[in-house]
Amino acid sequence: MAETAHQGSHGGSAKSWLAVSVILIGFTVGGVALTGLGGNAPMWVLFWVGAGICAVGGLLALVFDIFSDVIVDAPRALRAAEHHSPHEQRLEQKTLHELN
Repeated sequence: MAETAHQGSHGGSAKSWLAVSVILIGFTVGGVALTGLGGNAPMWVLFWVGAGICAVGGLLALVFDIFSDVIVDAPRALRAAEHHSPHEQRLEQKTLHELN
């Protein structure tokens, strides 16, 4: 995995956000086109323009290698919390009663 310049941050780089923003814009354009913009039928030309914008965003994501922006944290060692239910207390009382 490639080293990133923003150690300790989960924010990603500006170039990654650019690629994601282009994909989001294309998806929005295509989605609005499918609604027909208040008309009776979807606007297929605008839909395909949105799909093309998404494809350009996908190419940008490949060129910018946005998956290398992922920072994997070290595993966290957390204590397991004890959980007690009312049923568990009744079961313990019943067991103690049977032993006596």
